Amino acid sequence: MPIAITLFRFFLLFPTLYFLQEEQKNLAGALVIVAGVSDWLDGGIARKTNQVSKLGVLLDPLVDKIFVLGVLSYFLYANEVGLLPFVLILIRELSVSFLRSVSVEKGYAMPASYLGKAKAFFEFITLIALCFELAYISVLLWISVLLAYLSMYDYAIKYAVFERKV
Repeated sequence: MPIAITLFRFFLLFPTLYFLQEEQKNLAGALVIVAGVSDWLDGGIARKTNQVSKLGVLLDPLVDKIFVLGVLSYFLYANEVGLLPFVLILIRELSVSFLRSVSVEKGYAMPASYLGKAKAFFEFITLIALCFELAYISVLLWISVLLAYLSMYDYAIKYAVFERKV
């Protein structure tokens, strides 16, 4: 069930982008909210029902990255977000994905940290603000970037501690 929710979030990207392209931002925003709730739900259900799996631990953050970067790409294309914050988020996401891949290869599954969850929360809030054309979009986006790099640092430290123990 949790993996099905994660996959549902992945497939929400396509109608979300369609509604954005058709300038139906309110519908796109509603789907972003559904995606954000599904992100919270899948992990909660997995932990509560003892269905945490290696696939889920890897798939959930990947789908988050695809969804957030996919929607953010539209707003970059529409000139509603700047290139610099977009590229900074993209670099962070690729770097953490690489770090997670290396850690899994060495037998260490790197679960989401509190900072990583805060980053994801602010990214979804930023996407919602963009869809509904709310105030303080730039501030929210830069908070997302800041949390992205703080969480990347946190993951790097955890990986380094793991490496020393091995």
